[in-house]
Amino acid sequence: MLAIFLKTLPFFAVIGLGYLAGRTKFFSVEATAYLTKFVFFFALSAMLFGFAANLDVAAIFSWAFVAAYLLATGLVWALVAVVAIMRGTGPEEAVFEAHTGVIGNVGFLGIPMLALLLGPEAVGPVLLVLAVDLIVFSSVLTMLITGLRSGRVNIGTLRILALGLAKNPMIVSVGLGIGWGATGWALPGAVNEFLTLLGAAATPCALFAIGASLAGRSAERVEVAVWLSFAKLVLHPAAVAVAALAVFDVDRFAAGVMIAAAALPVAGNVFILAQHYGVAPQRVSTAILFSTAASVLTVTGVIAFLT
Repeated sequence: MLAIFLKTLPFFAVIGLGYLAGRTKFFSVEATAYLTKFVFFFALSAMLFGFAANLDVAAIFSWAFVAAYLLATGLVWALVAVVAIMRGTGPEEAVFEAHTGVIGNVGFLGIPMLALLLGPEAVGPVLLVLAVDLIVFSSVLTMLITGLRSGRVNIGTLRILALGLAKNPMIVSVGLGIGWGATGWALPGAVNEFLTLLGAAATPCALFAIGASLAGRSAERVEVAVWLSFAKLVLHPAAVAVAALAVFDVDRFAAGVMIAAAALPVAGNVFILAQHYGVAPQRVSTAILFSTAASVLTVTGVIAFLT
């Protein structure tokens, strides 16, 4: 446990450094936004393209893996939504609480950290988790919020979903990388060097941006945020473990990566969506803050257990 903690500590130390820079105003809100944009559109995209271009998709894709993750995540999503409704919240808030309880920071934190801690062979399963989160659960969120507000889901909603996916650089870079890998051609040396150099900036910059963005968050509805953090850090990986190992018999290593990905703290893009739709942004923000702080211990514990 101590050895794993010492390995994960540098990642959270960079997050802490970013938090300190943001808290002391040394790093402004505007600077954080531009750093996040650099990571999202350039550094992380280069890393994902390089990973995907060198993957054998047929070897890593598994219907059992996808089904296990969908089942476990769907059950936790439904549980959090039911608890929210029983507490008397509105349906839109219940949808966002459910989304907060299952969507982890796979892109900015999970991919760089798990690739280093569990090895490059962990990249494929992590990308599958990321794809399901972005394509399935983000689409479910959009359709439910649109349906609740307009009373129906029409072709315009599907167009918005398709456009959103097409504009997401993580989806685009992975898709292009897989397409290149399918050709069987090796990346030209100069291109590979470029992607490696730019992608190397993704890990430290993403972690620093996470910390700096947390500095501006204030606490609201603390008891709800604690419950959502518990759902994300404990219930979600536990459900994934049961589904992957007891129900679908997923490959042990891939299952371990899936469990570790499920143990990650709440993703920052959930707050962006909450702000966009005007639904409980402060509640989501508090859950991100609490879950990220607690994940120093929970993620370490999960990875120590798996290894």
